[in-house]
Amino acid sequence: MAEQSLQERYAARSTCYGCGPANTRGLRIRSFPAGDEIVAEWQAQPYQEAFPGALNGGVIGTLLDCHMNWAAAYHLMRRDSLDHPPATVTAEYAIRMLRPTPTDKPVRLSARVVEDHPDRAIVEGRVDVDGVVCATSRGTFVAVKPEHPAYHRW
Repeated sequence: MAEQSLQERYAARSTCYGCGPANTRGLRIRSFPAGDEIVAEWQAQPYQEAFPGALNGGVIGTLLDCHMNWAAAYHLMRRDSLDHPPATVTAEYAIRMLRPTPTDKPVRLSARVVEDHPDRAIVEGRVDVDGVVCATSRGTFVAVKPEHPAYHRW
């Protein structure tokens, strides 16, 4: 059996469009710890293109948003010695598109926590194809409290 991603291990019933294993029409990102980073590999389909051969910017945003969110949740779980990651949501994020992201090869997502706060983490992420950085991102991801509608999402 293949190694379980963070999403499969901790949120198998999640229907999130970007990373939910239970969303058969979603992007189904599979994120894995790798040293001080969280990494993933993902392959685009032609219907996700902005123009022939280039990935749509909204898809790039979703990939980075979800992947960085998992980096934050996993970090907070480990920092606080929890057996399950806290439910985290995106407070804000920004993306820089550096060049078109090709769709004919897998993209590599990477994310790492750059600032740690009691209920949140600041994360930086990027999209690479064949070692060339196509997009970068930075975002704030917050652990929600029980009264938040996303609290029980995983």
